[in-house]
Amino acid sequence: MGKIIIVATLAVGLGMFLEWVFLKMLGKSVTIEADRIKADAEKEAEHIRREAKVAAKSEKIKIRDEVETELDAKRRELQAREQRIEQREENVERKADAIEARNAALERKACEVETIRERIAAKEEELRKIIDMQVDKLESVAQLDRESARKMMLDNIRGELENEAGQLIRRIQEEAKQKSERECQKIMTYAMQRYASDCTYERTTATIPLPNDEMKGRIIGREGRNIRAIEAATGVNILIDDTPEAVVISCFDPIRKEVARQLLEKLIADGRIHPTRIEDLLKKIRKEVDDEAYAAGEAAVLETGITNVPPNMIKLIGRLKFRYSFSQNVLKHSLETAYFMGMIAGELGLDERKAKRIGLLHDIGKAVDHEVEGSHAAIGADILKKHGEDPEVVNAVAAHHEEVDASSIYAILANVCDTLSASRPGARSETTEFYLKRLEQLEHIAMDFPGVESCHAVQAGRELRVVVQPDKINEAAANSLAREMCHRIENEMNYPGQIKVSVIRETRCVDYAK
Repeated sequence: MGKIIIVATLAVGLGMFLEWVFLKMLGKSVTIEADRIKADAEKEAEHIRREAKVAAKSEKIKIRDEVETELDAKRRELQAREQRIEQREENVERKADAIEARNAALERKACEVETIRERIAAKEEELRKIIDMQVDKLESVAQLDRESARKMMLDNIRGELENEAGQLIRRIQEEAKQKSERECQKIMTYAMQRYASDCTYERTTATIPLPNDEMKGRIIGREGRNIRAIEAATGVNILIDDTPEAVVISCFDPIRKEVARQLLEKLIADGRIHPTRIEDLLKKIRKEVDDEAYAAGEAAVLETGITNVPPNMIKLIGRLKFRYSFSQNVLKHSLETAYFMGMIAGELGLDERKAKRIGLLHDIGKAVDHEVEGSHAAIGADILKKHGEDPEVVNAVAAHHEEVDASSIYAILANVCDTLSASRPGARSETTEFYLKRLEQLEHIAMDFPGVESCHAVQAGRELRVVVQPDKINEAAANSLAREMCHRIENEMNYPGQIKVSVIRETRCVDYAK
């Protein structure tokens, strides 16, 4: 047991000795490794310090270069500003010198003007004295006082001035007339050459052909019930007379007349004519006529190329297809006017679309003028105003017959193109009564002027020839008389195209040889 304890003790002591030897050797190797790491760290730190010094030096050089570059740019900018300021100062100095020189020149001119004014005043005073002396001498020689002499001189001057003014007016009017006629003829001819349309004839009534005279009795019906039913349903008058195989429809409303015409044609073709059949067909025909009117209005709008036209206005435009003015269909007349206005507006540099719109809509009032009181121009203007049309379009429609004042050139153009379409050959015809009344009115207007000896309306009322008394109307007054007659004709008469007024003044000297 004791040996075991001794061995154990020795073993423990040996273990502790070996542990001490191992720890000592380990501490020495750790110290060596630490010294090596420290040496490496010092070398790395030295290397980093050197690189940092180099980088700092490079950055310093770079910053210094940038600062120097910026300073150079600033110096150059300052130099440029200084040069501009110096140049402006020089300019200001030169302008100041010029202003001073100009002020000095103006002062000299003012002095000269004042001197000249004083001289003129002195001369005026001197001339006034001389004129007074001359007047006194003239009064003593002519035995006339100043007022009488002045009146005589004024009368002579007035006569000379009137003569010269008449000649000047005549010359200016001739030159203006020649220039305007050439330009107007060029534009009008160009427009008419680009558009030509056949003329239609007036339809105040509608004649319905019959297969035989027996059909008249069937249209009348027993005790006239059929014809009364047709007239009551359509609002037209049916005229049945001795004309063979024909009846005539008369009505102031073109839509009613067209409905009645189609109704009679279908009744005659069908052969069944009685009140019930009349009512059944009438509803269908009215719808067909309305559809036809809308289609005609839509085609006119598409043909002229205008846009933003409300459906109600399209229908009114289409109703013009069934309306005639003298011998001219109103829808075709409106299309012609639209084309003429568009072409002439293009030549004059105006808005072609607006011009065409005015031309197509200028007679829209005729679609309802049998239902609404007033002129068709005023009715049309009210319709357009209610539909929110452009004020220039509304005014042009209202003023195309000069019932109101024109506010734009489009109104004048509408008047011209309306007349151009209405007055071209074959477009419209007048009754004999209207024709004779126009001739009488022309001659009556001419005879109202003093100094007129006789007058004659010639060339179907296109020219008025006036013979004046030569002792009462001189050459200058003749030109003024022609102008006054034209103004009165324009204000008092309605006529297509233009009327030429020719004032004739002649002196006849007659003697006899014996």
